[in-house]
Amino acid sequence: MLEQNRKTIENPLNKYPKPPFEKQPQEVPGLSSKMLPVPDHGENSYQGSGRLLGRKALITGGDSGIGRAAAIAYAREGADVVINYLPEEQSDADEVIALIKSAGRQGYGIPGDITDPSFCKQLVEQTVEKLEGIDI
Repeated sequence: MLEQNRKTIENPLNKYPKPPFEKQPQEVPGLSSKMLPVPDHGENSYQGSGRLLGRKALITGGDSGIGRAAAIAYAREGADVVINYLPEEQSDADEVIALIKSAGRQGYGIPGDITDPSFCKQLVEQTVEKLEGIDI
């Protein structure tokens, strides 16, 4: 009976694409959507369990890489999320915002450069305004 209830375990060494990958130069900042293979940030694999229900998060660099994965995970765990990104990364940011909303959460994007201290202050103020608070 136990054998019938077990999921098939897949060897992670064989589950994902392997190098070598073709060269893919991009101007900085690059776009995830232009990479081959497209990176897995949890879009199709991560399922949340409500651990962040009711939380409000601001994630810088939320359009790509670790920031994108965190934004997806936070939303699927129940948090409303604002992501920050550079204006040139709008297309990737739009994808992440759509994923946040498809998780049933509020999702907003605020473009700008966090190396500018005055923008950082505006970013936090706008996040608090959009989410009615911030705690992550």
